[in-house]
Amino acid sequence: MFSHTSDVASEAFSSQGQLVRGSEAYDLAQRGERLRSKFVQFLKMWRHEETFIYRDQLSSNYRQGQFDLQVDYTDLIGFDKDLADDVAQIPGEVIPLFEQSAVRVVHQELGNPKPDFEQMPKFQITLTNYNRHATLRTLQSRSITKLVCLDGIVISTYKVKSKATQLKIKCSSCNATQDITCPKGFGDAMIPRICSTRLGNDEDKCKLDPFVILPDECRFVDTQKLRLQELPEQVPTGEMPRHITMSAERSLVNKVTPGTRVSVIGIYSLFKAKMGGAGGRRRSETVRFPYLRVVGLESMSKRQHFGAESPEEQEELRALARDPQIYEKLAASLAPKIFGHEDVKKAIICLLFGGTRKTLPSRVRIRGDLNILLLGDPSVAKSQMLKCTEKSAPIAVYTSGKGSSAAGLTASVIRDQHGEFHLEAGAMVLADGGCVMIDEFDKMRDEDRVAIHEAMEQQTISIAKAGITTILNSRTSVLAAANPTFGRYNDMRKPAENIDFETTILSRFDLIFVIRDRRDPERDHRLALHILAIHMNKESEPELEAPIDSDLFTRYVAFCKKNCRPHVSEEACDLLRNHYVGFRIDSKKRMDEHGIGVIPITVRQLEAIVRISESLAKMEMNEIAGIRHVTEAIRLAKVATMAAAASGVGGSEANADVENSTFTKNTQKAERLIRRRLPIGSKWGFSRLINELVGRDIPEDPVRKAIMNMSNRGEIEIMNQGRTIFRKL
Repeated sequence: MFSHTSDVASEAFSSQGQLVRGSEAYDLAQRGERLRSKFVQFLKMWRHEETFIYRDQLSSNYRQGQFDLQVDYTDLIGFDKDLADDVAQIPGEVIPLFEQSAVRVVHQELGNPKPDFEQMPKFQITLTNYNRHATLRTLQSRSITKLVCLDGIVISTYKVKSKATQLKIKCSSCNATQDITCPKGFGDAMIPRICSTRLGNDEDKCKLDPFVILPDECRFVDTQKLRLQELPEQVPTGEMPRHITMSAERSLVNKVTPGTRVSVIGIYSLFKAKMGGAGGRRRSETVRFPYLRVVGLESMSKRQHFGAESPEEQEELRALARDPQIYEKLAASLAPKIFGHEDVKKAIICLLFGGTRKTLPSRVRIRGDLNILLLGDPSVAKSQMLKCTEKSAPIAVYTSGKGSSAAGLTASVIRDQHGEFHLEAGAMVLADGGCVMIDEFDKMRDEDRVAIHEAMEQQTISIAKAGITTILNSRTSVLAAANPTFGRYNDMRKPAENIDFETTILSRFDLIFVIRDRRDPERDHRLALHILAIHMNKESEPELEAPIDSDLFTRYVAFCKKNCRPHVSEEACDLLRNHYVGFRIDSKKRMDEHGIGVIPITVRQLEAIVRISESLAKMEMNEIAGIRHVTEAIRLAKVATMAAAASGVGGSEANADVENSTFTKNTQKAERLIRRRLPIGSKWGFSRLINELVGRDIPEDPVRKAIMNMSNRGEIEIMNQGRTIFRKL
């Protein structure tokens, strides 16, 4: 297999040990020297305006003991397109020459024209701005050994290890030593089985496999194994996301954590993996597994990707921000095929934009992302709302509570087939910088819900397991959907019985909507027309059209989140303070009168209103959240969390009625009629009582509210599984 190469090598040298002109080895050496000369010229002469950026950066890094240099690939193209093509087509051969050239430039700048390359620290060249993007699904055999650029999410990272770049081996028979250069990446060094020192001599030949490695005299570099998963938006419907293993060395190790979106430039390479056999020891000689040897690694996000707009696109987005109806148009563009739920949609719009993340002088961080819980009856479009939000958000991960564990939502430490431990990111880490949709939130186990407490408030995930101690970022919003305890919201039960969640998790939600499936003939008629129009493909109906295109919607959200950091004005703070005190007084009054306190009104609700106000200002590209924004934030808080905390009757449409004086008067009237109709100590059928009061022109909701109030006060008792009412007081 190697005989031809050996013959060529032997013919390439003269009797004096010099390369013979015209031999293949001579031509390769000449070509290598030409490439080195071009790289030296590029590093020394390329400049931006009046600055020789690479020459100056090399000297600066060398003095600081940093032996790496980042090179912009577009600069290489501008200098010499053929040289840039060589880097793209044969990077495994050309990049080492580039690194040698960097060493040569440094020592020329330091006045040492003939450096000893073997004794000098090796420079590492990393690349950026390689514009020939590919995806994991388009990589094929023709890409092997070529330079490729992939965008994806780092899903797991391994511990940093030391890898030999040069082995020093010693013959145990004759004590002769040799240096063996090790391939980069996952390649293994080939240790000769025969010592050639005594070949051709009369002395006894050395035994077979005589070499031992001298670890103290070997050269090592740091290396780290990573796993990259393709971006969710690149995964076809119904397909599983694909992964690829990556090898990073030297300055590229420990640059990313699980969940980081990255743009990777690397050499598409192959390695021999263990296949089958007892304990996986048998190796396949024909099958090779692909991996990426990293030569450039940049953290990125989809927000940054969308933020790379041209001046014309930026002007289009800023013109959209100047629209006085932008708030209403954004809400109408989110899930236009879902009927009603205007306040829920407005709240989700606020979640997509988010507030402003703050860092206090003590380095304590206050989250700016919103968390929203949709709690309601079946068939009120909660899951559809989550799905539409996932499609509209720049970064989003959708998961179901029943199929999610604590590790799947946060992060886990995994042991691989070789016994190594590595971190693997969960949904809330993968959605860093975006939002997580958790459907069937009530179906999660309590211990799994507890695991996301830290992620929802501190927006970090702490890991201390298997010798790995670290903190991962989970700067994400949470949009959760759940059903009440009994499937549907039961007016005859207290809120604490309908909402089966711990106070600790409820307090972490900025807005809690109780969505009811109300039986209203007029509303049902309009809802039926809306649904039938969808099934008849009447896409041109005005109520089915989104004022803002979905792609423009997503780009606008990303643009505002990147370029706007609003804060609340002093006048708005005064208004907030007064309303917060009022909310606390009302909450205490309800606790004293009715004992209703399943949804706490704490300082977190004050911070929630601040975040909502900032998000309303952000969607207008306004740096100040004024009284107008705070007033709308307070209104959303009232129709959501405050209304849900106030009574058992909720819902984005019904919550407004809680504050309505007509509703209160009807409730009081129903209570008076119940006392008059039901003497103390008597019983009455539940349905019969409701029908009689409804027949007296009192709506059903106030009647049910009156019964629940009297039951909470102990005046009546509901018996026989809700079929009979007994008057006690």
